[in-house]
Formats: sequence, structure tokens, C-alpha cells
Amino acid sequence: MSVLDSTLPHEEGNPGVSPFDKIMLLDHSGQERWSARDLQRLMSYDRWERFAEVLTRAQQTITASGLDPLDHFRGAAKVIPGGRWGQQKVSDYRLTRFGAYHVALAGDGRKPEVAAAKTYFAVKAREAELVQAPAPDVSSPEGILALAQQYVAAAQELVSTKKVLAIAAPKAGKWDAFCDSDGLIDMNAAAKALTDVTGGLGRTKFMKLLRSQEIHFLQIQNRRLPYENHIKAGRAEVKLVQANYQWVEQTFFTGKGLDWLADKLGSARQAAA
Repeated sequence: MSVLDSTLPHEEGNPGVSPFDKIMLLDHSGQERWSARDLQRLMSYDRWERFAEVLTRAQQTITASGLDPLDHFRGAAKVIPGGRWGQQKVSDYRLTRFGAYHVALAGDGRKPEVAAAKTYFAVKAREAELVQAPAPDVSSPEGILALAQQYVAAAQELVSTKKVLAIAAPKAGKWDAFCDSDGLIDMNAAAKALTDVTGGLGRTKFMKLLRSQEIHFLQIQNRRLPYENHIKAGRAEVKLVQANYQWVEQTFFTGKGLDWLADKLGSARQAAA
């Protein structure tokens, strides 16, 4: 039997202040569910293909923990604007709270929206733990102490989470102004982003610097492409782009890659001083 999900009304039926509350669904038995497509939007992923990679990583993590991801990722369909008749049906998932939490954990930590999702689902998980735990008997001193300890544990976890996010926040948006819609940074944008450390190199001289022995980022023979170790380390991605009516391979930095390059160039400059 298929599970029917119905979105709660944004104002009356689902008045939570968090946007993640507002997109929460209920299945036929009243269990909380979230649409992967809705999470894609709130976690600031423009393309479903990119977000599908996040879903895959989350499923792999759940599998590695010895659980069945199918228990937390139910295949579904969603009607969205677009297509020939103004609407089209696309593939989707209905996620449990546990599944949605792992999706948030698998997201791009540089995005403030992903950080917000992590905080929200961490709090939801803690709330569920407290609900499932047997209520202390507050008629006894021991019960009052146990209740106080639960509140202290919850408060400490929340404070700890906020501290971690506060530390990550400056880095999360560090290169946002230079990123495209996929969160990647082309060579022109990378050169501009690192003007302070390169002295304002243009694209051609910047790419020449990336082929230098000190940096060793772009290949000498395939001059547009990075060395494989940078792709594996998550510092670069190669995409097909259209230029002069033909498709060519183009290298993009990730935020992690630009962090690496900034550190590399900074160290080289200090050594030369």
C-alpha cells in the first residue's frame, strides 16, 4: 500500500517559526516526513542533480551504520511548475526525520542554509529522544534531579551546536561572491578572489601560476585540467562548457580548493619574504 503524504498548511496547521517546520509533511499515520525537493530549495541547491549527490552520500552513511536507507528514503513524486502544460511530475523522496538529518549532515558545510538544516534536525532529534525517554518521577528528589539533568544535557548540546556553527559561519560564506549557481569558482573569479595574494594577476598569468612547480595544480600537457589528486581531494571539478560553439572541458575551483590555494600562495609569499 502506498503512503499518502499531505503538506500541512503553512499558517494554521503548521505554525512553526522555522522554514523546515513549514515544509514538514505528515504521512497516513501522522509521522513527520520531509520532501527531498523541498529540502533542496531550503538548503540552497539550484540543481536537483547536485542535490541527488547529497542524497546518495546520506544513504551511504545510513547503510554503513547497519540500517536500511529504504526505511528512511521512500520514493515519491512531486508536481512542480514547468513543462508543456505549466506543471510536471518529477521524482522525489519522502524522508523520515532521521533521513533528513543525514541529508543535512551530507550537505555542503560552506552553505549557511545547510548549517541551518543541521541545527534544525539536530534539535528535532534531541526533542524526539526526550519524548521517547521515560518521564522522571518528579514526586521524588531523585526524579527532580533526573529531570534537571535532562534539561542541562539538552541545553549543553544546543550551546555546543551553536558554537560550532558560529566558528564555521565566517568560512561558510567566504567565497560566496565568486561562486556560480553550482557553488563552483571559475578561473576568472578565482583570480579576482585572490588579488591580494597574487598582486592582481589576470586569467592567463593566474593559470600559468597554477602550473608552476610550487603550486602544481594545473597539468603541463593538458593545460586546462587539474591533476587528479586535486579532484579526489575535492579541490576542483571539471565540467563541459560551451565556448565558440563547441563543448570544452573547463576546470573550476571548489571553496575548499580556493582555501587550499590561498594557504599555498600565502605560505609561498612568506617564504620569499
